Amino acid sequence: MNDTAAAGSGNAPGQRARLGAPLDATLEGVGTAALVLDQAGLVVAANEPALRTLDRRLEELVGKDFHDLLHRDEHGNAVPRLRCRLRNAVLGKDTRHGDAEWFARGDGTLFQSCWLVTPYTSAPETAGALVLLYEPPQPDESLPGEDVHSTRLTELDRLALLAETTTQLTSTLDVDEALHRLAALTIPRLADWAVFDLLTERDEVRRALVVEHKDGVLVERDDLQGPMPPVPEESPMPLSRALRGTASSLAGPSTYQGAPDSGIAVEQQRLFTATGMHSAAIAPIRGLRDVLGALTLGRARHREPFTLADLPLLEDLTRRTGLALDNARLYQRQRKVAETMQRHLLPQLPTVRGLEMTARYLPSPDASSVGGDWYDAFTLSDGTHALAIGDVVGHDLDAAAGMAQVRNMLRAFVWSRPAAAPSAVVTQLDEAVMHIAEVPMVTMILARLTRGDDALWRLHWTNAGHPPPLLITHDGQAEYLDGAHGMLLGTEVVRPRPDSVTVLPPRSTLLFYTDGLVESPHHSIDHGLSRLYRHAASLAHRNLDSFCDALLERVRPDDNDDDVAMLALRTPFHTAA
Repeated sequence: MNDTAAAGSGNAPGQRARLGAPLDATLEGVGTAALVLDQAGLVVAANEPALRTLDRRLEELVGKDFHDLLHRDEHGNAVPRLRCRLRNAVLGKDTRHGDAEWFARGDGTLFQSCWLVTPYTSAPETAGALVLLYEPPQPDESLPGEDVHSTRLTELDRLALLAETTTQLTSTLDVDEALHRLAALTIPRLADWAVFDLLTERDEVRRALVVEHKDGVLVERDDLQGPMPPVPEESPMPLSRALRGTASSLAGPSTYQGAPDSGIAVEQQRLFTATGMHSAAIAPIRGLRDVLGALTLGRARHREPFTLADLPLLEDLTRRTGLALDNARLYQRQRKVAETMQRHLLPQLPTVRGLEMTARYLPSPDASSVGGDWYDAFTLSDGTHALAIGDVVGHDLDAAAGMAQVRNMLRAFVWSRPAAAPSAVVTQLDEAVMHIAEVPMVTMILARLTRGDDALWRLHWTNAGHPPPLLITHDGQAEYLDGAHGMLLGTEVVRPRPDSVTVLPPRSTLLFYTDGLVESPHHSIDHGLSRLYRHAASLAHRNLDSFCDALLERVRPDDNDDDVAMLALRTPFHTAA
C-alpha cells in the first residue's frame, strides 16, 4: 500500500501524520497543530493535532497551498497573497509570528489562531518551513478590584516586545497599518489607551488614531480622531513638547486642569475627560531627519501610574515607529510620483463622433507602481483613427521609460504613413526597437478604425504577440479576434506580419487589454481568457465605464503582480438603409 492509501485508511497516528515527507519524532510529540511546508508553501506533512484542529484528512492537505486552502480574513474571504505575512515568511525563509488570525476548517467554519513560522528541514528533500498554530493566550483571571492586565514587564518581556515591534513595523509600508500594529502590541500590555498624533508634511497636526482596550478587544474611537490645532512654539505642556521633539514626559488630568495655553491643550483636556485616563506617558516619534508625531499611552483601568522608569521603553518603541513611518512615507511619496508619471505617460483619448471610448490603467500592487503597459488612440490626418495597446517587458521605471519610447516612435510612424497597413508600420517599429529603443521585448496590437459608406465601422489590425482583442455583441455573444497574429517585437526574427479586417456590428463592444488582466501564476492563460470571455459576455448590456470597472473587479486575478491596461470602444446603434 502506498503512503496516500495508508494515510486515508486509519493507520496508527504516527503513520497518518506522514504523507509525502516524514515528520521527525520531536514534531510527532508536539501538542499543538504543526504542519511542514515546502519552499513554495505547499503542505508536505502534518501532525495529529493539525488534522484535528483543521478538521481535515491528511490527503486533503498534502500538496495544497497552505495560504490558499486555509488562510482567511474575519469574513471568510481569502487573504491577498501579497499581503500575507505568513506566506511571505515561508517564501523568504524567515521566522515570524502572528496574533489571532483566521483559518478555515474542513467544514468551512472559521477559527482564530496565533501562528509561528520558521525555516525547517528534517531531510534534504523536505527543506521548507514549519508552521505552528495555537490558541491565542487568554487574559489571566484576576480577583475583583484588581487590574485585569499586569504592566510590570521583566527584562526578557521588554526585549521580546521590542523585537516583536521591529518585526511588525518593518513588514508594512502602510502608515495606518503600522499604527494599528503598534497599538495592538502596547495595549493592554502596557496601557489601556494608545493615541497617535502625526505631523503632516505641511506641519499640521492630525490625531491619526485613538484606540482603547474594552471588553477584551481593541476599539478605535473615531470621535476622538481628526485635525488638531498647530503646535505652539513655546508651550511647556507634555504633548506640545513631544511634537516639537523636545522630550518625553508624564502627564495626568491635573496637567491640563488649568487655563489652556494653546488649542492643543484644549484637545488634551477633552482627551483626558473622554477616556478617563489617570496617567499617561508621552514620547516624540522621530524620523531620521524630522519629528513625525507623538505617541501617548494612557492608563485608566490600570491602577499603577506611569513612572519615569517607563519612559526609556516608550522611547525605544517610538524610535522603531519613527523608522517605520519614515519608510512608509518615503514609499508613499515614491508611489505618488510614480503614479503621476504614469498618468502623464498615458494619453487623453480623442473624441470620435459616433463612438464611445474609454480606457483604464491599474498599476502593479507592488514595485514602483508604474510599468510597461500602455494604450493609445488618436485621429490621423485622413480622418481615420489609430488604436494601439502594448506591453514592454517589466513593471518598473525602466519599463515605463521604454514604453514611452516605443509609444512615441509608433505615433510618429503611424502619423507619417496614414495609409500604410498596420503590419507595415509595426515592421518599421520592430526595426527601430532593435536598433534605437532601450527595451528588451514588446507585445502590441496596432489597429486602424474606419467608417465605411454603409456607416459601419471596420477594424484593420495586426497583432505582435499580444493577447487577442475581444469583440462582444450587444446581446452577449463574444469572440476573440485571433487573426493577424505575428511575432512580438525585439526578437530579431524577421517574418511577414499579417493584417486582418473585421466589421464591428452596431452596439458592439471591442476590448483591448494587456496580459495582467488574465494571467495568474497559478492558472494557465487559457483559464484567464475563459474568465474574461464569460464575464465580458455577461456585462455587454452595461454602459462602457461600468463594463470596464466590473471586468477589472471580477476578472483580474487576486495573485496578479502585473499592471493592467485596457482600451474599450462601443459602436453606435445603426440600421443600414
